[in-house]
Parts: sequence; C-alpha cells; structure tokens
Amino acid sequence: MSKVLRMDESIFELVSRHPEVTGIMVELGFQDIAKPGMLQTAGRFMTLAKGIKLKKMDPEAIRQTFVRHGFEIIE
Repeated sequence: MSKVLRMDESIFELVSRHPEVTGIMVELGFQDIAKPGMLQTAGRFMTLAKGIKLKKMDPEAIRQTFVRHGFEIIE
C-alpha cells in the first residue's frame, strides 16, 4: 500500500489515514500536534504546507524526512 502525502491536505486527514504522521511531525518540531484536542481543532484546517510556512522551516528537509519514512509527496 502506497503512503501518499499531499502538502495541501489537512493534518487531521493525514493523521486519520496514516497515524504515524503524528510522530514524524513531532520529530520535525511540530510538538503542538501531540497536544490533546489540537488535531481535532487546528488540525482540521492546518495543512503541512501552511505549518512549514508558519514555523519558517525548510520545506525540503520536511519532504526528505517523510520520504525516509516511506511517503510519496505530492505538491
């Protein structure tokens, strides 16, 4: 089964489909996603692309981390 991640998909949808995304995001510096209720509130409208921009992270480093974990990234 292919693990596809779309940068414009909500974090809630990503985690619902691939629960391991939460751990990967925490590893990358998105610690807030692990807080109780955060996924069900902000996670419904926040996308990975928006989160990267908000936290001023290197998009290529994020992509490479997800690729290392077996994800295919779709822009």
